[in-house]
Amino acid sequence: MKKKIFFICGSMNQTTQMHQIARHLDNYDHAFSPFYVDGFDEILRRLGMIEFTVAGNKLSNRCRDYLQNQGLPMDERGRNRPYDLVVTCSDVYLQKNIKGDRMVLVQEGITDPESMMFHLVNRFRFLPLWFAGNALTGLSDAYQAFCVASEGYRDFFIKKGVHAEKIVVTGIPNFDKCREYSSNTFPYKDYVLACTSALRETLQYENRKAFIEKAVKIAGSRRLIFKLHPSEKVRRATLEINQYAPGAMVFSTGNAEEMIANCDVLITRFSSTALVGLALGKETHSDFNMEEMRRLTPVQNGSAALNIANVCRRLLESEDLC
Repeated sequence: MKKKIFFICGSMNQTTQMHQIARHLDNYDHAFSPFYVDGFDEILRRLGMIEFTVAGNKLSNRCRDYLQNQGLPMDERGRNRPYDLVVTCSDVYLQKNIKGDRMVLVQEGITDPESMMFHLVNRFRFLPLWFAGNALTGLSDAYQAFCVASEGYRDFFIKKGVHAEKIVVTGIPNFDKCREYSSNTFPYKDYVLACTSALRETLQYENRKAFIEKAVKIAGSRRLIFKLHPSEKVRRATLEINQYAPGAMVFSTGNAEEMIANCDVLITRFSSTALVGLALGKETHSDFNMEEMRRLTPVQNGSAALNIANVCRRLLESEDLC
């Protein structure tokens, strides 16, 4: 009987990463689920009060649609347990029915900055990790392997307190072959691209007017395009851009990576898109320390999904961890 793997998805980036990994594990049975929460958090989800998270209805429905359109086997909330391995996109929230299971954690992309909430949660560990966004990724220690984007990120997570022996530098899907994004059908080229962040949706402060004005200044006489974060309130963001950057183009959908491939300059705040810009050699502006970002840039090995699948396979076939 085939061993069973349960993939917990999330945003479209996380979901497509899980799908790519699963393609290299076709000798096992798979099941996929949108991200889910338990107990009181599930009540909040039903009331629409955690829409800013990957468990919110908007992103969950988008994930569900993708899984259905791809014809992937689904097991929402992991009801058909037990599974031999769980592959998850996040450990800052661990569902009750996977605790204690053999697990592989896959880095999604960039992590949130270390805010006041990060230091508060890191000190008082009875507080939920997700209060600090994904800044505490890896610190649950609930997994057997943590697959990360680069040697730079390996050092980064070790400094945060992740056990070095659990980290495997595999690269991460969607960020391991950025050159491929240059082959696209996006109709514009040679522009300045500003990718927004969903800071306000995650209850963090952002001076959006200042961000837009910065983009206008950098763009000068060049075409300016804004790509909105998938979690953003589109109407509010569009009205702000129209006010402070009249004439700029606004896209709420579309492939951000392909837009980056066609741009001259990328401007963002706290977004994984900065990693794509750096990998493609674009002039990149970000609120992160850019020297550190260059050290963190994901390895361009083109085989991240296969590498992660091999980590999964070793765990599945290891009798020591049974």
